[in-house]
Amino acid sequence: MSDDITIEDKSLWAIGGGVLIGLGVGFFFLQQSALAFVGCILLGLGLGLMVTAILSVVKRSDPD
Repeated sequence: MSDDITIEDKSLWAIGGGVLIGLGVGFFFLQQSALAFVGCILLGLGLGLMVTAILSVVKRSDPD
């Protein structure tokens, strides 16, 4: 295995970041409703997926 492999595309981090944001926001709603907690996690996942899609389109249209 080569140790010098670099990954330049960090747009996939948006998915994990969105889930973590949804998890953090969901903890505020956990005492009121467990469904709101799950909804916040899913909302964060969807937001992360949308940001990833937008970043991939922007990177694809970049002339570099």
